[in-house]
Amino acid sequence: MNEVTIVNVVGSGAVSSEFDLEELSSEIGSEAEYDPENYPGMYLRFEGKPTITVYRTGKFIIYGADNVDEIYAARDFLLSQLANLGAIESPEDTGFSIQNVVCTGKLESEQNLNAVAIQLGLDRTEYEPEQFPGLIYRPESHNCVLLIFGSGKVVITGCKDSETAQSALNDLSRMVSTV
Repeated sequence: MNEVTIVNVVGSGAVSSEFDLEELSSEIGSEAEYDPENYPGMYLRFEGKPTITVYRTGKFIIYGADNVDEIYAARDFLLSQLANLGAIESPEDTGFSIQNVVCTGKLESEQNLNAVAIQLGLDRTEYEPEQFPGLIYRPESHNCVLLIFGSGKVVITGCKDSETAQSALNDLSRMVSTV
């Protein structure tokens, strides 16, 4: 059985403060990008860290991490930075959680996606090769979406952890091995 590889982790949270993003971006410096005419959030791109988007309301999103530990380290770094700048009282946040763990995997062989769509059930799949080269599968037994490509590559998205992604790939592999 092939193992899944995490390619992106997304987490979000909020602090109990509102921010003046114009002022905050100038205090942070070159790592901050804020253009309210294009987007209401401020992007933070610190060297070697996932990207962070901070909103006026105190909500923030962190994405681009390679693993769950990295997303929590980025959260801790953000909160420390905000506390050091006096934007929040202490580095305590409320409600930070993992929103999405995106993984990739591979099936044992190339796939005939028309046959796979029928095997998995037309009510749980979408396959429009003229619009997208992969089959979109929403398994009943897992809260995620699998993008299956003819090459056998699979992208699993919508999971909260890599174990769910691995289980979904294992189930898919068993189901399509009979196609």
